[in-house]
Amino acid sequence: MKEIRLHEGELNIMELLWSNKSLAAKDMAKIIKEYVGWEKNTTYTVIKRLINKGVVVREEPGFICRAAISKRAIQQIETLSLIQKLYNDSLETFISDFLRVQDLSAGVIEQLERIIREQKV
Repeated sequence: MKEIRLHEGELNIMELLWSNKSLAAKDMAKIIKEYVGWEKNTTYTVIKRLINKGVVVREEPGFICRAAISKRAIQQIETLSLIQKLYNDSLETFISDFLRVQDLSAGVIEQLERIIREQKV
């Protein structure tokens, strides 16, 4: 999977697009102003950066934007990056450290066991 890294501000824009399929840049600027406090120019700069990264597609007329990558794909990229950076690329260490501090219900444990069984096939 291509290494696409997004910072928090870029994720704000992507969340809007993932939730709405497509939006005009001017509408995104209004929403981001209300919730994050950015000025219009800041929002447009971030949108253009996302277009340059290839994760947002701009359509005319009206500077309509839509996501060119799924939220799930970004989650996978960011998760792998976290494991590489903080756990020396050790999935086993990450999973064991994470699970040790969780209060897992019987249902969640059953789901995890099912996932592991499926991976064995």
